[in-house]
Amino acid sequence: VQLVESGGGLVQAGGSLRLSCAASGRTFSSYAMGWFRQAPGKEREFVASVSRSGGYTYYADSAKGRFTISRDNLKNTVYLQMNSLKPEDTAVYYCAADFLGSGSVRPSSDYDYWGQGTQVTVSS
Repeated sequence: VQLVESGGGLVQAGGSLRLSCAASGRTFSSYAMGWFRQAPGKEREFVASVSRSGGYTYYADSAKGRFTISRDNLKNTVYLQMNSLKPEDTAVYYCAADFLGSGSVRPSSDYDYWGQGTQVTVSS
């Protein structure tokens, strides 16, 4: 599976961005999908995840109420809608695929495939 993120950029605090992650292959629905982020000098951290069907979603406390993860299995794409962005959301955002995963909160080591990342910068 190849994953390609897009939609990052520079936005002012309080603004919104929608990240997309397009997956190759015909087995997208076999993968739980997650979004992680890594800020400079910090470890990669979980942001959100979604089950294979899209029926279950999970969020880090920092993302709850502001971010929404969703997926379209017909388009082989997972999304992360980010609202009310804060400067502390600045990071490289990565999507990841977990083969036959449940989509619940899992460590990054459980994911099998990763995208190259997309930069999100939130200015104050």
